[in-house]
Amino acid sequence: MNVPNALTLLRIALVPIYLIVFFSDHIIWAYFILIFAGLTDVVDGYIARTYKMTTATGEMLDPLADKLMMLAVIFSFLLSGRISIWAASVFFLRDLAMIILSAFFHFRGKKLVSANIYGKVTTVLFYIVFTSIMFQYTYGELFLWIVILFSILTSAIYLMKVLLLNKDIGEKSTP
Repeated sequence: MNVPNALTLLRIALVPIYLIVFFSDHIIWAYFILIFAGLTDVVDGYIARTYKMTTATGEMLDPLADKLMMLAVIFSFLLSGRISIWAASVFFLRDLAMIILSAFFHFRGKKLVSANIYGKVTTVLFYIVFTSIMFQYTYGELFLWIVILFSILTSAIYLMKVLLLNKDIGEKSTP
């Protein structure tokens, strides 16, 4: 096991720890866990790309770790009354659709597109919004809705790139 994959597994292990700490009313510590998880995501990606340590396992686990943490945070906000069921539902449906589509393409042997700038910007925006909601700043949920809508747009762009990439592959392989 290489360092990036170990960091990804650590991020997955942080999900239940985050939930336990959050629901124990240690919001500051839960926030630090969330930020630490985000930093491990940045570090593992940097190490994997810089030192050519990318693996098929990492390519599957890294986005899963990200999704699990994001879903845990939204879940904690919903149960603590920080966001509405509607915001949580749209977020969950968007992430569920992304997970299902990624699995569909992966198990059909299709190529997936690497993370792009839109996805990275979306993640940063979610972390900013999560900060505002966690500490119950005014308009936190409004900002969440804006970022959710932006994430739907970026997901559509990602899906179009995947479809175009696989269309080109299919055309090249036909005689």
